[in-house]
Amino acid sequence: MSWATALSRPWTLAAGLAAVLIVVNILVQPQFAAPQYISGNLDLFAPLALAALASTPSILAGGIDVSIGPLLGLVNILVVSSVLPPELQGPLMTPVVCLAVGAGVGIINGLIVAMVRIQPVVATIGTYLILAGIDIKLLPTPAGPAPDWAVQLQAGIGPIPGSLLLMAAPVVVLAALRAIPYHKALLAVGGDEPAAFSTGMNTALVKVIAYGLGGLFAAVAGIALSSGLSAADAMLGPQYTVVAIAAVALGGTSLAGGKGGLTEAFLGALVIFLIESLLAALGLTSLWLPLIYGSILVVSLIIGSRLTAGAGMRRGGA
Repeated sequence: MSWATALSRPWTLAAGLAAVLIVVNILVQPQFAAPQYISGNLDLFAPLALAALASTPSILAGGIDVSIGPLLGLVNILVVSSVLPPELQGPLMTPVVCLAVGAGVGIINGLIVAMVRIQPVVATIGTYLILAGIDIKLLPTPAGPAPDWAVQLQAGIGPIPGSLLLMAAPVVVLAALRAIPYHKALLAVGGDEPAAFSTGMNTALVKVIAYGLGGLFAAVAGIALSSGLSAADAMLGPQYTVVAIAAVALGGTSLAGGKGGLTEAFLGALVIFLIESLLAALGLTSLWLPLIYGSILVVSLIIGSRLTAGAGMRRGGA
């Protein structure tokens, strides 16, 4: 692969930036890469990475889901607090309920977008507000600690940290989807929905499944947040919304749909996490974070659009 080809790939920027930030973090805080700190760093990184992965399917389908944040917050509350009936609590039932809630909310969003044909951002802002209200109603004040099964999940299985296992779950799902025609259908719908529809493709079903997958991944993110934090706070979930979308864009996934994937979202989330870690090491106030997130999102969109336009010109010239 030539340098020109490599640099034309949007994810190259995120991968290179991540490599530089890893080195800078190690120089500023040598303990950053110490083995005893790796598990803790993964616990902090996992909810962000999973939130970015959860935002990806709807974007690939040509839409967007801004309700991912409060949805993962709702799952965080369901795991840590005692709002579920006793028969639905425990290491077997609670995760199943959480995954069902996440997928269910995602499917409802998908039905509103695909069948009612409301603009995705409008539909999911409505869901965002509903879920944020439910979160505050269920848990007006922070609660903790997490149940024993969530704490044990954080410890992991043998040498494998629990957060790493949770981050692997969406990857396994995507790998399974790549073995069937759905993945190509998802990119086709996001890239050119009228053309996909004209071929006889059920574009509405493709969208509903995409939003359902996003909700499912958001539930995994909520479980990861509960396990790593061992507490619940109704104000935490919504904070992941903009950060997750910024991570998706930074990784090189087109917010117009049809181009990108989970790898890109993961790289974008890694860059943001490394920036957060560096700011904390330098003692800078967290008030800078919204400015940084907004700047990342705007710059990523500009770079992505330029790279896409450049690729289009090269194909046209060829």
